[in-house]
Amino acid sequence: MTAFVSFSIPGVAVGKGRPRISTRGGFARAYTPAPTVVYEAQVAAAGKQAMADAGLELLDTPLNVRIDVFVQIPKSFSKKKREQALAAEIFPGRPDIDNVAKAILDALNGVAYKDDDQVVNLSVSKRYAIDPFVSVRISEVLA
Repeated sequence: MTAFVSFSIPGVAVGKGRPRISTRGGFARAYTPAPTVVYEAQVAAAGKQAMADAGLELLDTPLNVRIDVFVQIPKSFSKKKREQALAAEIFPGRPDIDNVAKAILDALNGVAYKDDDQVVNLSVSKRYAIDPFVSVRISEVLA
């Protein structure tokens, strides 16, 4: 039987922020921006709960990961544009999809799998929705 887990992260997706450099005290120190740290903690908590609910331990095999990012439709959209967004006739720009995927994959290191280098297939999509959220599905690669 193939192990898999899926879960959702409610709210606005946050892309992985670029490391910042601080030179306080005369020493250079790199740190991750606060919004990224908070979002990665939220993703890790959702992933940990989903793993527990599925009765799974850390996965240590090659993995497929599917990430679906749902971005809230802007209030400024007209009724027609809103309908087009929900019908996937127009697509969101921000956040950058690759940065969101990076934040999610990094957050799940040591939570769902030993390391994100196990991910051999990655599918990421971005669409509009009434309420923002991210859906994640992780499954073992079938031989």
